[in-house]
Amino acid sequence: MSQLNVNIDHVATLRQARLVEEPDPVWAAVECELGGAAGITMHLREDRRHIQPRDVRLVRQTAAVKVNLEMAMTEAMIRFAVQLKPDQVTLVPEKRRELTTEGGLDCVRQQRRLAAAVRRLRKAGIEVSAFIAPTADQAAAAADAGCQAVELHTGAYANARGPAAIARCLRALETGRDAAWQRNLIVHAGHGLNYRNIGPVAQIEALADFNIGHSIIARSVFVGLRQATRQMIELLGAYGGPSGIE
Repeated sequence: MSQLNVNIDHVATLRQARLVEEPDPVWAAVECELGGAAGITMHLREDRRHIQPRDVRLVRQTAAVKVNLEMAMTEAMIRFAVQLKPDQVTLVPEKRRELTTEGGLDCVRQQRRLAAAVRRLRKAGIEVSAFIAPTADQAAAAADAGCQAVELHTGAYANARGPAAIARCLRALETGRDAAWQRNLIVHAGHGLNYRNIGPVAQIEALADFNIGHSIIARSVFVGLRQATRQMIELLGAYGGPSGIE
């Protein structure tokens, strides 16, 4: 059954815009939990543009749900993750000038480096996922490197315009899912998903987790974070995902 992980990065973006103490991402994580989220996702970037190490540590200490740490494959981040021991690490590409993660990790070209990182993280008892383009070669390379899961990059789908382009992107996501399944990987999905476009992706069978952030944080300005989380979970349920709410 699919579940919702809320990415709280952009709560920290608002805080860092003024370099003050609020809004606090730790409080945001609690509100997401109370709204029914099954997990909290945070991307601790090298440039520290939003989430800070303090945020990650406190969420790890206080969250009663899954904690998913998105991070680059740098030595400093691997050491941080091994010490923190989140439930899951999602390895992502990272560029300093990008507004948000622009593409999937190239597991084919970086397989040796990826495998070394995965070994260290798994030795620490952390589940490891790779954020990838939904292609068979990337799924196979992630599996060969020792990843236990992959997150399919849904950005192309989110940016597609017109029925034909959207259909092509949905087929690509199904191809990526099938390739990952064949290698016994858990399959997640995320990037650019929102309240308007979630339906067709939510109908793809057996995606484990959806990682959704910006859209939920944006809606929370008007309805509150707990309600924004609940509304997304209700949409996932309507399209065949979780109800998430007792």
